[in-house]
Amino acid sequence: MLRTWNWNPFSDIEALRREIDRVFEEVGVGAPWPGPFSRVSFLPGRAARAYPLLNLREDSDAFYLECLAPGIDPKSLNVSVVENQVTISGEKPAPPGGSVKPEAYHRNERAAGRFVRSIELPADVDSAKAKADYKYGILDIRLPKAESAKPKRLSIDVK
Repeated sequence: MLRTWNWNPFSDIEALRREIDRVFEEVGVGAPWPGPFSRVSFLPGRAARAYPLLNLREDSDAFYLECLAPGIDPKSLNVSVVENQVTISGEKPAPPGGSVKPEAYHRNERAAGRFVRSIELPADVDSAKAKADYKYGILDIRLPKAESAKPKRLSIDVK
């Protein structure tokens, strides 16, 4: 029996498009949520470490980091400051029920594992006066600006 072959170039193109979309989603581009966070943010060598999510603001005296880090043991958190760079690291434990097989999940969006995130600030800070508090899953960091980074008010001589 002679079999006819019906080649459809559009199905090949569609398969390629799906594969490209999958690759972009793995690195966080085109993900269904805004921002750099992706499902593979905790896997070494897979994606940028965009955890914890944070807000950075400033006033004339200091920078303020508000980091969203629920479920983390505060003892595992480490914050270091060098010149204008802040590094936050720690470990987010796996949810209870660690013996559950991956194929049993219908949806698994809570990543776990070690994380490190570094943030470059717009100016140098006085690391000796920096302060960090962790409460209700929010890590608040206050980073006073170095004297050289604070705005200076000049007096004007009128003649």
